[in-house]
Amino acid sequence: MQLILTLLHVLAVLLVPGAWAQSSSSRVGVVVEAKNITLPEGSKAVLPCHSPRMVWTQDRLKDRQRVVHWDVVRSSPEYSVERVLDMSPGGRQRVYNSFNKGRVAVPDSAFTDGNFSLVINNVITTDRGVYTCNLHHHYCQIHQSIQIQLNVTKSARKERRYWDGEKTVFVVLLGSSVVLPCVNRRPLWREGLQEDQQQVAHWDFQPPGVRPDRADRLVDLYASGERRDYGPLFARRKMYVEEDAFTLGDFSLSISDLKPVDKGLYSCHLHHHYCGLSERRIFRLIVGPPLPPAPTTAPEISENEIPEPRTDESESPRVVNVILPEHRGYFMQHLGYFLATFLLLAFIVVAVIVLTRRRKKREVAYVYFCAGEAGSAGMKYLTTAQSLRPATRHL
Repeated sequence: MQLILTLLHVLAVLLVPGAWAQSSSSRVGVVVEAKNITLPEGSKAVLPCHSPRMVWTQDRLKDRQRVVHWDVVRSSPEYSVERVLDMSPGGRQRVYNSFNKGRVAVPDSAFTDGNFSLVINNVITTDRGVYTCNLHHHYCQIHQSIQIQLNVTKSARKERRYWDGEKTVFVVLLGSSVVLPCVNRRPLWREGLQEDQQQVAHWDFQPPGVRPDRADRLVDLYASGERRDYGPLFARRKMYVEEDAFTLGDFSLSISDLKPVDKGLYSCHLHHHYCGLSERRIFRLIVGPPLPPAPTTAPEISENEIPEPRTDESESPRVVNVILPEHRGYFMQHLGYFLATFLLLAFIVVAVIVLTRRRKKREVAYVYFCAGEAGSAGMKYLTTAQSLRPATRHL
């Protein structure tokens, strides 16, 4: 079944005009869904287009979506992790150890120029450890980090910087200052960009036989609230996208009262430029024949067909006897009972006949045996009598 669905999905993409040509272009976004939708004429179509990553959740007072924090792992006296400081564009730096206040800091322009380096003044022995610079963009779901190991020495000749194969190692002089570098100049980490202008959603319509680069733009939506409708279809509310699309992440296109001219290829484009998100969903809409109208009115009865009421006699209640056929299983069950009873009776009759015959055979054998015994006794008597006759004559 899964194989059949996969083949149908491939055929759907092949039947969509120019679908492969469009999906091969990274300029318009990656195709994440391709689907055929068939609906009857006159019905309403909803082409789904959802993405939780397009939900606009910026806090305009204190932007907590972008955060940088420095952590340190110390190996002595035992392995422990300590938060050094954190910072967000809408708030000040927060230093967790009161001893480090005024001694440890990140440049105030970090979210403007992308320089998140950690400055440590008056380095002490307990500053040694592995430091991690963590950059979190909660909205874009991007997390980046870099590790730097800090060692402290009392000899100026031992100061150096090298790579140990996994991270950069700084060996600094006790009491000096050091800058642990952490620079990321990607636009999403810097202020000055209007993120709501970088977040765009739009729908395109490609009629049958039209090339992809000739597709019609239906609507443009911006997270700032700006909206651009093209053509009269949105003005007449035949097509519409919900006003709170960026609040719910739902950019589904609704088309009411479908007509044959509405068939074609619809594509939903979602772009989040500073987050690097670019997705596209393709729907091939097929408009079929309208559904037959359902009867809504009762059949009309003419005056001649209306029966006159009967007042001379009262109507007796009509009883209709309905004989329902028994269930096949119920019939077979009773048939089994009947056969079992018949076989039991037949077995009893056969047993009685066999026992009767055996008894008669035994009686006949006993009669023959008694007759044989009597004959044998008679023969013996005659023989004895015959042997006694000569002796009697001699006397």
